[in-house]
Parts: sequence; C-alpha cells; structure tokens
Amino acid sequence: MTDVSDRISRRQVDKFAERRAQLANSALRTLSELGYARTSLREIAQNSEFSHGVLHYYFRDKVELITHCVKQYKAECVTRYDQIVTTSVSADQLCRDFGIALAATCEEDAHLHRLWYDLRNQALFEESFRADVIEIDKSLELMIWRIVTQYAELSGRPLTVSSATAYGLFDGLFQQALLRHLAKDPAALPELRTATSQTLPKLLEP
Repeated sequence: MTDVSDRISRRQVDKFAERRAQLANSALRTLSELGYARTSLREIAQNSEFSHGVLHYYFRDKVELITHCVKQYKAECVTRYDQIVTTSVSADQLCRDFGIALAATCEEDAHLHRLWYDLRNQALFEESFRADVIEIDKSLELMIWRIVTQYAELSGRPLTVSSATAYGLFDGLFQQALLRHLAKDPAALPELRTATSQTLPKLLEP
C-alpha cells in the first residue's frame, strides 16, 4: 500500500513540476520583452493561455516565477556547452566551436540573456533574488570552467587563472557583445567570436 501511495505521490510531484515548466516557457517571452520591473503575474497571464489564478497557484509570486524561468533556460544553456567539451578533439576546434556557440546564443536568445542580466542586477537591491541568482551564476561559472579546463588539456598547457577569473572574463565579453547586438551593431557578434579565440590562449602558461 505504501508503494502505491509513493508512486501516486511521485506522479503528482512530476505533474506539478511539468506544469511549472510549461508555465515558465509560456511566461518567458513576456518577461524577456518587458523585463523584471515592468512585468506582473497578471500581465504574464494576459500574454499567455494561462489565467492569473493558474499562475498564482503554481508560483507564489513574480520573484519565484522569474527565477524558475531563468533557471530553466540557463540549465538548457549549460548542456549546449557541455556538448562542446565532449565532442572537441583539438584545442583549435574547441576554441572555434565555443566562439560560434557564444555568438549564436547571443543572437538567437538575446531577449532571454537580457532577462538574466536584469535579474542579476535586481539581486544587488533585492535580497529575495540573491540566493537563486548566486546559484545560477555558479552553474554558469562551472560551465565556463569545464570549457576552459578542457581547452587547457587539449593544448597540453596549464591554466594561469581561477574559475572565477575565467568566468568573469567571458561573462564580461558576452555582456558587452549583447548590449552592442541589441543596439544593432553588426560587428558585435563577429568581434565576440574573435575575442573568444584571442582570450582562451591567454589563460594558459606560455
């Protein structure tokens, strides 16, 4: 009897999580277009097929919904870069593929990355965001570190930087490129690819 109850309970939890994921996907477009400050649960509901009551049932408030959305999207991002780590057979290939991937996501998912930086900036002022933002930031740092350490291994040379330094470098390059891309600068993405290929070798000992 306990096994049956446990299975039912697990199914209920899975359905709840699946529903939250659906709601988050639906909300992402509105959130990414309007940003944190100008978006409410009611506005998200008006721009999706879900009612305000349904959103409020699955998420306590806007903060929980936004952080869930960003976590979900960033988790997908991490898997894309992990694929580069596993498929690269040379340092040059990894360097090239990493630069291409950064530029591609900057172009294709610019509105979602804009939402992430909006959320991260809000965490400087709103304590309710900080724990989630730090958790997401750490996952991105680890993602970059896997890229960098694999590049070092394929190059046969040791690294000269810490995980935090490597992440800070590439996050800064990406954020600058994103801002320029949103401003319609045609050189933003090519220069991001170039900066990536120039930066990776500088993280290794000569």
